[in-house]
Amino acid sequence: MNARVLDGEIITTRLDDIRAYDGVRRRRVLAFIIDYCIVALLTIPFAILVFLLGILTLGLGWMLFSVLVPAVAILYIWNTLGSADQATTGMKMMGIRLDRLDGTRIDGLTAVVHSVLFWAGNVILTPLVLLVSLFADRKRTLHDLLLGTVVSRSDR
Repeated sequence: MNARVLDGEIITTRLDDIRAYDGVRRRRVLAFIIDYCIVALLTIPFAILVFLLGILTLGLGWMLFSVLVPAVAILYIWNTLGSADQATTGMKMMGIRLDRLDGTRIDGLTAVVHSVLFWAGNVILTPLVLLVSLFADRKRTLHDLLLGTVVSRSDR
């Protein structure tokens, strides 16, 4: 719970306020689109490096193309969602952030696991991942429920 007892007084946090979840689903979708456009753009310079490495290694370096996009995405997620802002660039633009329900900060590993669970869930249980948000409290998705996280508006 986010309500804490301090000197016999119940203290609530912003995650207890229902207004913190207004429009979160729509904002998450738009943030996702923005973030993966950014990942696509970040992949270009790395692809050039892998191409040059492939020439230097007589083609062996080109095997890195198979892991290039996931590696760039993981680095992006680790450095943005795992930062002090607890939001990727797209999430910041949409005014949302990822929070843990226990109040601790999101670290890089949790951010990456959150993203990997999202993608794994979409591969295995495509409609269920997002449909859960229609019925779960605080508009949480399946991977949010598994990790004890919630996406909320950062401006409230």
